[in-house]
Formats: sequence, structure tokens, C-alpha cells
Amino acid sequence: MKIQMRNLTLLLFVLLSSQLTSVFSWKKDEFRNCNQTPFCKRARNRNPGFCTLEAHDVSISAGELTAKLSPKKSHQDNPDQQDEDQVKPLILSLSVFQDGIVRLKIDEDPKLDPPKKRFEVPEVILPEFLNKKIWLQRHSTETIGGDNSPSSIVYVADGYEAVLRHDPFEVYVREKGGNRVVSLNSHGLFDFEQLRVKKEGDDWEERFKGHTDTRPYGPQSISFDVSFYGSDFVYGIPEHASSLALKPTKGPGVEESEPYRLFNLDVFEYIHDSPFGLYGSIPFMISHGKYRGTSGFFWLNAAEMQIDVLGSGWNADSGISLPSSQSRIDTLWMSEAGIVDAFFFVGPKPKDVVRQYTTVTGTPAMPQLFAAGYHQCRWNYRDEEDVENVDSKFDEHDIPYDVLWLDIEHTDGKKYFTWDPVLFPHPEEMQRKLAAKGRHMVTIVDPHIKRDESFHLHKEATQKGYYVKDASGNDYDGWCWPGSSSYPDMLNEEIRSWWADKFSFGNYVGSTPSLYIWNDMNEPSVFNGPEVTMPRDALHEGGVEHRELHNAYGYYFHMASTEGLLKRGDGKDRPFVLSRALFAGSQRHGAIWTGDNTADWDHLRVSVPMILTLGLTGISFAGADVGGFFGNPEPGLWVRWYQLGAFYPFFRGHAHQDTKRREPWLFGERNTELVRDAIHMRYMLLPYFYTLFREANVSGVPVIRPLWMEFPSDEATFSNDEAFMVGSSLLVQGVYTERAKHVSVYLPGKESWYDLRTGEVFKGGKTHKLEVSEESVPAFQRAGTIIPRKDRFRRSSTQMTNDPYTLVIALNSTQEAEGELYVDDGKSFEFAKGAYIHRRFTFSDGLLTSISIPPTSPGKARFSSECIIERIILIGYSVKPKTALIEPSNQKVEIELGPLLVKPRGGSAVTTVRKPNIPIAGDWTIKIL
Repeated sequence: MKIQMRNLTLLLFVLLSSQLTSVFSWKKDEFRNCNQTPFCKRARNRNPGFCTLEAHDVSISAGELTAKLSPKKSHQDNPDQQDEDQVKPLILSLSVFQDGIVRLKIDEDPKLDPPKKRFEVPEVILPEFLNKKIWLQRHSTETIGGDNSPSSIVYVADGYEAVLRHDPFEVYVREKGGNRVVSLNSHGLFDFEQLRVKKEGDDWEERFKGHTDTRPYGPQSISFDVSFYGSDFVYGIPEHASSLALKPTKGPGVEESEPYRLFNLDVFEYIHDSPFGLYGSIPFMISHGKYRGTSGFFWLNAAEMQIDVLGSGWNADSGISLPSSQSRIDTLWMSEAGIVDAFFFVGPKPKDVVRQYTTVTGTPAMPQLFAAGYHQCRWNYRDEEDVENVDSKFDEHDIPYDVLWLDIEHTDGKKYFTWDPVLFPHPEEMQRKLAAKGRHMVTIVDPHIKRDESFHLHKEATQKGYYVKDASGNDYDGWCWPGSSSYPDMLNEEIRSWWADKFSFGNYVGSTPSLYIWNDMNEPSVFNGPEVTMPRDALHEGGVEHRELHNAYGYYFHMASTEGLLKRGDGKDRPFVLSRALFAGSQRHGAIWTGDNTADWDHLRVSVPMILTLGLTGISFAGADVGGFFGNPEPGLWVRWYQLGAFYPFFRGHAHQDTKRREPWLFGERNTELVRDAIHMRYMLLPYFYTLFREANVSGVPVIRPLWMEFPSDEATFSNDEAFMVGSSLLVQGVYTERAKHVSVYLPGKESWYDLRTGEVFKGGKTHKLEVSEESVPAFQRAGTIIPRKDRFRRSSTQMTNDPYTLVIALNSTQEAEGELYVDDGKSFEFAKGAYIHRRFTFSDGLLTSISIPPTSPGKARFSSECIIERIILIGYSVKPKTALIEPSNQKVEIELGPLLVKPRGGSAVTTVRKPNIPIAGDWTIKIL
């Protein structure tokens, strides 16, 4: 019997190892391409004018414009359409919301008794957004061109209106009576495959790599074209390791390419410069052009999606004519399932579109202050002694950090919410030691639950029926790190609540208030599943097929984990949960990182457009594994990554278990010094970063931004993704080649820029070829801005709480500047009740003024701080002052000349007001005399 068991164990190990091999390296043939994906292949092969639908029975109902879509009678025998008895009228509704947002829904008519209700993605749209609906009372009509019937027109916002064109069917938003902004089905590529009941002889199964998808309701895909007018480039639709400006994937002169794929997958060692889908999906695209400005389109759909960016001339032979007075970018959107639930955003400025989108899906959560610091991670820190040693080495080398992370090996047999009793026997004491220094710990909790009858979590989930089911209705059993595993059905609100309860201190034994959470593998990753994920015909609550919600599974898991930390702390402290999988709305629940990158220069380079794209689509709190997850970086790459990563919103060093140890002191004394300086730069700028996190929390505007977001009419910025803005005041240029001696930096705008370290001045509106030093990557402060800093270095951000501030004032050509500082308690939700300090600083005519910015939602809570400003630095001041007068205290303080951070290579020293010691919370002025 023992021999049989041993042989069985060996067989299982061999089977698992064979599956892991496919996960441990990029194997292109393990994943489907468009030609192997029938719905994508069908949609891509359709010609313009394919759609024969026309709108009729148009009316206003419940404050919305409604209509039916049916094929024209002359086209009902089209052989490319579904069987005639299956082509039933579709129901269209068009609604308008405040701030220039249009929503279009198209679905099967429930009165015609479809086989089941098609899936609509829940818990993404904010409930409060629905209250912003403009109640339409009427619509006007207009005959467009040579149309046979009039079109219906409704008000959207001042200067904008939405048009439902009846025949041919089309929906678009335009400037009132004028130029179009965004349109759907202008090229007649719309198709909606309706659910069917299987008849004898129907073969709907799809097979790939030994896996069979039963497809019980037949093909149910949707596709349509979307056009952006006045557009020079389009951006968005993460997550892909590709350029910020999306490249054409189809059309004349375009090298044969795959569409951009949105299908959450665990892609080990992903390649850069690829449209292939990765860990997350946000079907939101932004268009930008010099003359029209910015617009956006969002399709709320969690099924697999493929999107083509169509090159110029792709439709030259179509015979379809569109308004030619505007530049235009056409795109083709294809999804396997779901409904049309689409949103048009009129802009017209970049920040307007981001604000409009986050009005629908939510602004980013406000993180705790510690989460904005540096995080140290590895797969895996071996035991408690290893943790203590790493922690002490940071102190020994005078390197601040805030969070130490533990990967899966810390658990007892890869069972989550447990600790290895030998390696981590005293988890609470371990966490308390870190907390004594103001530091925190993060542990990993993934969605695959080990199928072990002795594991209480599995036993309970099985008894309650909480697992996702396979197509036969049994608990789905897939392989992941623990071996045989099952996955909670996170679509179910009851199951999410049950999962959230597992984070309580009573249930998660060994956890403390300073412990936070990391959700990995939540695409979901299934080593022996089709394309390393869950089968599409697996079943969720209410008979929803996994194909319909796949891209949102990790989102619901992230949501449940975040709710768990809220419950754990009775809603007092802000949670921190990092997730790998993402979907629209993920920004409300925590941070995101770009997954398992590689230690090479190309991956350092592509990290910038990946993080920028996430920011454009709502997810501000994002970063990439500093140093690269796979492989062993050579010292030059490792240092450059820290110097750039110090400006990522989420700043974490991480590495695979097979790599050499690479803590910041292991590359020699000089490299340790360089990395220490990079991390110190991050901590010095924490007040500025925290202020930007609050801006994102209020407005949706990302922490780091493409240059064109701040300089929307400067065409030289539109495709630049080697540099980025941190807020509106800093520009950072990465160094992406080994042993680089020079780098070209484009500094936009008419005003000057100042080197962040030396204060050296550079002219705006031109490209500068700069010598590159090993000390830092090029970074510049924009003239006309004021940045708050903290210049004293501590062990962690929490130990900096009471430290004084420095204001760095970079003056423009009129000797003016402005900036902001936001401060709260750094951890609780009291800020939502008005408990914070928010100051605006302005400098003009030699006078620095501090005024309070009133709370956006005044409440009774209050926050006070005894912190002071101990130094004011002026860069580019045209006179040499002697003293400064502080009012209302009528106090004079000294002024001196000196370096900014390091001695400049050229130019004059900066002007420093020493020890004004004025409160950050007070109203005051300082006159430079």
C-alpha cells in the first residue's frame, strides 16, 4: 500500500511539474491567438457595411432614449447573419449623465424569452453615479445627408449632443451641430450574436490544447467599430507590455499583428513590446489630438476582448464616407460575451476625461502614508531570523523602508491564513518588532484554496457550497501552488463577506494590526487549465459562465480582501491590499503592480508606459518590480531601476526565489550608496507624493502622468513615454541603456526647468542632450511650481510624522510660483470627514502666502499638526535679498546662498530662507526683502 501511495504521489508530482513547465517560461503556443479564437477571427474578417440593423420605435422612456434594432427586411436573408428565426430585435437605451457622459446599452429583449439573461458586470459602476443621470424629456430629429429617415438627437452638455442615427444604425457624440467626437458603428461592423437553444446536430464546442469548451448557449460574441475624431493617438486598454501610444494592428502598411488582447492571464516572463494580454484588463481607451483635445470610450464588459487599432486606409474600398474635415482613428472592439454597456466621454481636456471615467468607476483609494514609502519583498524570506536580519541591515546601512513582505513559503503547506510552525513560529512577535520601528508587514493570500480535508477553510467552503463549479456542477478542481485547489465564487456577495471575515484577528491567527495583504495569482491562475486559467464554461452564482466574468474575477477577489481589512479594523484604518489581476474599478480597492517582469533594460524601459497607462485608466497606485522579478540584474541596471522606481507611485523591490539575493547592500559599497540616495529621494519627496495621492483620490488625475496631460497642445509629447510627469511639477527621464554617457531629454513648455538636485536651469520647449552621471536619473522641477519636502531621514515614514518641512520654490519668468501641501493623520478615514490640512502656497512680487483650501466635503472632524516649515528655498530668484519678514508675527529671519542638494555644475546658488519656523497649518506671509 505504501509503495502504491508513493507511486501515486510521484505520478502527481510529474503531472504537476509538466504543467509548471508551461508556466515557468513564456511559451507562445500555450495561449490562443486571434485565428485560434473563433469570435475574434469572425469579427476581424467582416467587411465595412456588414451591419444591417436599423433603429425604429424610438421614444423617450424613464428619462432615456430607447429604440429597437432589427435587420432591414431586404437583408434578413443575409447568409452571414444568424439563422433568421434567431435574429430577434435588440433593445437599445441611451442615457445622459452630468459632466458630458453618455451611456449606451444594447441587449436582447427579455420579452422575447432568451435562453437566459446575459451577464451585466455588477459592483463596478458607482451607485452615486446613477444619481447623476439627466432625465431626458424629449428628443429632436434631423435628417443627416441622404438618409432615408431622420436621426434622433438629445442634449448631452453645453456644446455637445448625442445622435442616434436610425438608418444606417449609428450612435455618436458631436459638438453641437458640428464636429463629431466619438462614434460607434460608423463603419457598419456591429454584430450581436444572440443566445440560442441547442438543436440536434449543433456543434458549438471549441477545443484548444486538449481542453474542450462546451459553449451551452452557442456563440454569443459582440463586435463593433469605434471612431475617435480629431485624434492623433489613442492610449489605454491595459494591461500590455507595449508603448503608451497604441500602435496600429491592422491596415495597409501595418505589419501583420495580433489585436490588443484583454484577457487576464498568468503570463510567466512576459515579453515586452507585445499586444498580448497580461494580468489585467480595463476596456477604456483615451484619444488625444492637438486640435480637438481628448475624448474617451469605455465598454463595461468582463469577457475576453480583442481590440484592433486600425491603420489609415484600412477601409479604402468600403464605399463608406465619413466627415473628412477631421483627423480620425478607427478601432474595432470584439468580445466573446456580455452586453453592450458603453460610455462616451467628451473631455475635452485630458484631465476632464480621466475625471469623467472615474466618476463612473470611482477615484483611487487614499492610501496610508506608509504605503507610499519603500517596500522590500522577495520570494521568499526564509524564516523569522532572515526577516530580523534584513530589517536590521536596513538600519545598519541607513536606508529607510516601510514594509517587509512574505511570499507563499511562509505558510503551513501553502494553506493561506496560516504560518509555517517551524520557520515562523512567533509571527505576532515578529510583526511587533517591525511595528516598534514604525514598519509594517505584508503577507500573500491567493484565491486557490488547498483541497485538504484537514484544512478548515477548504472544509467550510465545501460544506457551504462556496466554490466555483465546473460545467457539470461539481466543485471546480484545478492545480496551483498547493496542488489540487478550488476557488471561491467571488461573484457572490455572501461569499465575499465570508472571505472578508477570514481576515479577522481571531480567524487569521498570528496577524496583527500592522499586517497587510497581497493578492497574487487572482486572474485566476490555474496551472492545468486552458491557457493557464479557469475553463470558460465553469459556473458561478446564477448560472453565470466564467467566460462572462473572467476579467473581473480578480477584481472581486481584491474587493473581498479589502473588505476583510476594513472589517478587521472596524473601518477605522485604511486598508492596503496589492493585487496582480485588475479590472475597471480596481483603483477603489488598493494598489496594482505589473507582474512578473524580467531583469533587463527592455523591461525597465517598458515599465514606464505600463504604469502611465494604468494611471490614465484610473489606477494611480501602481508600480513595477524594481530590479526585475526574473533573472539577476547587473549592478548598473539594478541601480538605474531604483533611481527610476523611486518615482513610481508604488515603490517595491521584488525578486524570484531562484535569483541571487539583492537587498540594497549586496552590490558593493558604491552601489549601496547610490541606491540609498535614490530611496532617500523618495522619502524626501513623500509630502509631495502624498499630496498627489490626495489629488488622485479627489479627482482621479493620476500621480504620474504622460507629458501630454500637462502639455496637451505640444505634439512632441504625444508619443513620448520615456519621460513622465510626477504631478504637474516634476519631470523624470529614465536611463534605459547600459553605461549610458548621455541622454536626450525633451523639456516641454515655454518656461524653464530646474535640475532637481542642483537647481541648474534648462530652457523649455527643446530637447537637451545631457551628460548622465551615475548619481541619478535626470529629474527637473518645472518653473512656476512649489514642492513640499521633508529633508530629515528616518527609519520609516511613520517616524517622519513630526519632522519639519522644506518648501522648494521654482520661479518662472515672471518670478511667480504656486503649489500645495496636503496632510492628514496618514492612516484613518477621518480625512473623509474634513480632518486634514490642505494649504495653497503662492509666490508673487516677492511675497510668499499660505492660505487654506476648504474641505471638499466639510465635516465635524478636525486634524491639527505642530509641524513647521524650517526652510524655504527659492530657485531662479533674480535679486539677492538680505532678509525676510514674516507676518503676522513681524519677525525677520536670515537669508543665505547655497546649493540645492548638490553643488551645481553651472549657474548661481539658490536662495534659502533659514528657520522661518512657521506652522504648516497657519495663514501667514513671508516678504523677501
